[in-house]
Amino acid sequence: MIESKPSAGKTAAVHGCTCSKLRRLTRRVTAVYDRALSPAGMRVTQYSLLSHLRGLDGLPMSQLAEMLDMDRTTLTRNLKLLLEAGWLRIQANVDDRRIRQVHLTTAGEAQWQVARAYWRQAQNEVDAAIGSANLTGLHALLDAYVRLFRPATGNQEAAE
Repeated sequence: MIESKPSAGKTAAVHGCTCSKLRRLTRRVTAVYDRALSPAGMRVTQYSLLSHLRGLDGLPMSQLAEMLDMDRTTLTRNLKLLLEAGWLRIQANVDDRRIRQVHLTTAGEAQWQVARAYWRQAQNEVDAAIGSANLTGLHALLDAYVRLFRPATGNQEAAE
């Protein structure tokens, strides 16, 4: 089982850059998903965008960027291919024309359904490599640590 912190009395030596190690692992895991999803004509970032929009009647771009921990320019670049494929549409909010809402199209839902089996294949491969005994702990650590690194906002109470 992966420990969240060293046991009392033990000090583990840390070697190397934590960011570099996380990015290296992320690139390798992403490659597994991208390879698996390639027959569906998408990458894991695109699959994730479609997944977040499923079941919603549109989502403001700013809210989608926040959900994905992605800045708006990166989100816009990632949405471009999905828009060109007809899997998404963007329209102005009826109450506030400045707000652009992202909607999953029927074609996008169908494409997500096709990609789902490929995603499951990658998920199973990653899960098997990590091992079920470590997976629950890893997910708990990731969820806990993401919260620690949220960007500071003007309202600190809202983040707690």
